[in-house]
Amino acid sequence: MPMYQVKPYHEGSASLRVELPTCMYRLPNVHARTGSPAPDSGHVQEESDPSLQALESRQDDILKRLYELKAAVDGLSKMIQTPDADVDVTNIIQADEPAAFSTSALDLNSVLGKDYGALKDIVINANPASPPLSLLVLHRLLCDHYRVLSTVHTHSAVKSVPENLLKCFGDQTKKQPRHEYQLGFTLIWKNVPKTQMKFSVQTMCPIEGEGNIARFLFSLFGQKQNAVNLTLIDSWVDIAVFQLKEGSSKEKAAVFRSMNSALGKSPWLVGNELTVADVVLWSVLQQTGGGSMTVPANVQKWMRACENLAPFNTALKLLQ
Repeated sequence: MPMYQVKPYHEGSASLRVELPTCMYRLPNVHARTGSPAPDSGHVQEESDPSLQALESRQDDILKRLYELKAAVDGLSKMIQTPDADVDVTNIIQADEPAAFSTSALDLNSVLGKDYGALKDIVINANPASPPLSLLVLHRLLCDHYRVLSTVHTHSAVKSVPENLLKCFGDQTKKQPRHEYQLGFTLIWKNVPKTQMKFSVQTMCPIEGEGNIARFLFSLFGQKQNAVNLTLIDSWVDIAVFQLKEGSSKEKAAVFRSMNSALGKSPWLVGNELTVADVVLWSVLQQTGGGSMTVPANVQKWMRACENLAPFNTALKLLQ
């Protein structure tokens, strides 16, 4: 099928002539081998000022020293935040410093729902005969990242609660106006078969089980994990609740072998950061007397690393 002809863009081998605008001054050719400016150049490049060269050199030196300092600080932080560290950092980590895991900004309203003029209050019912250590650890971690209004109450059906459990959140005498807090955390000692949690008393069913509540509370930190790590974390939490806490001696021995293998590859159970799996497994070990049992070397090192962090150390004192 015949087509119309298009006018050729180039005429043979003749060079393409382009009409340059005359309204702008000409710049020297940066690709020329000689450093001479183009003819009729209206712009003359001045020689670099020696004072500017000295300033640039000084800036390069400062940046180099900053990079070296950053590398040194990163090295020290890894020593403190991994189980290889033999330093007790209980008194070093302050309340306003994060623990050995990364967090990202999280809008609490997107998780707990927005209620104008009301403080979102997480209410937990727990049995004083079996204190949920993992939730106490997570409470301390939440206090490190949010302004938390913490209160402890005792249900009327409970006859007596040990003094250390009544003061598990520390001294709460210093109070700020309620509207200045970001989150409420209320713990009620009550005779319940399983630990329960609600953050909307009117519109939600309670979340039951220490492991499930720990999963929810840890999600408030906004930690990012891929699908594989999330699956491993959920698996470890289930192992802690169903095998380590309620299983037979053979099942517990199998859990220790799996933990020892995982901790031989990474400082924490899932990767290089603390996760809810570490919190729940450590808490179950303490509740079942696992700390006094014969455990593999990697598990012992991991337990020391957990107890070197202030939230774990504070919860551990409740058992003493």
